[in-house]
Amino acid sequence: MSLPSPDASAAAADASRIPSAPPAGVALSRRLAVGSLLGLIVLGLAWELWLAPLRPGGSWIALKVLPLCIPLAGILRNRMYTYRWVSLMVWLYFTEGVVRAWSDPAPSSWLALAEIALCLVLFAACALHVRTRLGPRRRR
Repeated sequence: MSLPSPDASAAAADASRIPSAPPAGVALSRRLAVGSLLGLIVLGLAWELWLAPLRPGGSWIALKVLPLCIPLAGILRNRMYTYRWVSLMVWLYFTEGVVRAWSDPAPSSWLALAEIALCLVLFAACALHVRTRLGPRRRR
């Protein structure tokens, strides 16, 4: 019986440390989540400062995007907890979009519809990400 060479055991140990590639659904949902979150931040700033501000020259309502900047770091670091609470927080922005889509005049209502679409994409991406990362072991 021969003993394995030290080089073979070192190579096997190195191979076990290499992380496997994430499933395609995880990578796609992560890109969708980052893109839609950045889209909501840019849309909120552009909407309240230049495109259709409540007051000429912009308003303090542009600060509504600050809570969206908080989870950006967690989503970029792929933290599961962040995906979970963002999927709940996004409904506040969805509600604002629905209210403003039906109550504001034309340019602002179109921007509100874009906000609604981005919120739905963000929610779906977060839900898909959590579901895909947990895999079949936690589904019941």
